Amino acid sequence: MIQAGIVGGTGYTGVELLRILALHDEVEVKVVTSRSDAGLRVDASYPNLRGYIDVCFSQPDVKALSQCDVVFFATPNGTAMLMAEQLLVAGVKVIDLSADFRLTDVQEWSKWYGMEHACPDLIAEAVYGLPELNREQIREANLIACAGCYPTATQLGFLPLIEQGLVNSDSLIADVKSGVSGAGRGAKVSALMSETGESFKAYAAQGHRHLPEIRQGLSKIAQQQVGLTFVPHLVPMIRGIHATLYAQFSGDASMNLQALYEERYKNEAFVSVLPEGVHPDTRNVKGSNHCQISVLVPQGGNTVVVLSVIDNLVKGAAGQAVQNMNLMFGFNEQLGLRTVALYP
Repeated sequence: MIQAGIVGGTGYTGVELLRILALHDEVEVKVVTSRSDAGLRVDASYPNLRGYIDVCFSQPDVKALSQCDVVFFATPNGTAMLMAEQLLVAGVKVIDLSADFRLTDVQEWSKWYGMEHACPDLIAEAVYGLPELNREQIREANLIACAGCYPTATQLGFLPLIEQGLVNSDSLIADVKSGVSGAGRGAKVSALMSETGESFKAYAAQGHRHLPEIRQGLSKIAQQQVGLTFVPHLVPMIRGIHATLYAQFSGDASMNLQALYEERYKNEAFVSVLPEGVHPDTRNVKGSNHCQISVLVPQGGNTVVVLSVIDNLVKGAAGQAVQNMNLMFGFNEQLGLRTVALYP
């Protein structure tokens, strides 16, 4: 059994990590940090964890965290990079759910995240935590940069097409919708139910922080720079991401895309390719680590449409982090994640 620490245990992602790890047979949660709730019992703040997590929140402390085998950072951007190096030197594996180590270009990172990177030398050591793409590298990694929520749904959707060179990679379109939990737990007027309810809007259409991450990942798959238009939307639901992806055929438009997707993901426990003609629904993955995908060519034209759905807090964050941890420690990849989605 390994011991885990969570830095930032009071946000939606941190609490989701606690929910998943509480039932993991090979993990004991040893340290959970929160500057605002230090000294309080975790299950007092989150009664759903009563009887499962028996620790108190504590101040972030490298010495205490160094006693763990793995530390998860469920923190805002700019936090993990301040502590990661010390933990790695102490022999602790680090799994960062923020964007601190996702981009390989330090200048690009600073441009999008508005700060100087504190440990740029570690970026080359970080492995991008999308298991369906980097499974073998993850097994050997000490530092994981977990894929973001929008990037996970988008990359898994486009992956088979780009791997096979079937579409024009210079004109990809990702039209993606997210529930309001993607904005985090901090109080914001724009995330109030009275603001988001009965409404639906695009945001950051001129450029979202996840754009360079998606573009970097797809370019690596394509082995050339891709052109991507990415527009996120906020919809009045708590959890879920729905990506509608568009690409133009560059070759044989008669290719059996259903068979292609089924073959690519047949051994992936957390990616389900739906039967031909069936569309995915965000409620069908709610609370689970699954991605559901369907692929179609409307009206027999030249445009491929891929529909990809995930729970942004699970496969888009905490569940994917645990999936990465399982690989890093040689556990069954599905351990702690065999959860049926909530319905209704």
